[in-house]
Amino acid sequence: MTKPIRKVGSRKNRGKSIRKSTRRINKGIIHIQSSFHNTIVTVTDVRGQVVFCSSGGTCGFRGRRRGTPFAAQTAAENAIRAVVDQGMQRAEVLLKGPGVGRDAAVRAIRRSGILIHFVRDLTSTPHNGCRPPKKRRV
Repeated sequence: MTKPIRKVGSRKNRGKSIRKSTRRINKGIIHIQSSFHNTIVTVTDVRGQVVFCSSGGTCGFRGRRRGTPFAAQTAAENAIRAVVDQGMQRAEVLLKGPGVGRDAAVRAIRRSGILIHFVRDLTSTPHNGCRPPKKRRV
């Protein structure tokens, strides 16, 4: 038995809005996760709640072009443009990953006019690495 479809104007739905309300934030954290195939730029507030997210793929780049510095720059500009409209003025930048788009994304953030408090590299380094494959026998 299926549930009945509620009307849009019913009592239960009255207080809820479909659109998310825009928050006014003046300080945030910009996370840049850069791999060899893509660069993901996520902007959060100081509590860690995501405000906006962008990547090379969401900016229209496909295939090998997603991992380029230009795609990372475009993704960073796209994310910054969205949060500057919400009032962000200062930010902390956290980098993670070995990709080529890291520096291009940070340069794009610097050019945007947001004051960068610090840039921290959170790339994980293996202490002993993975177990190597067994020796090849010919």
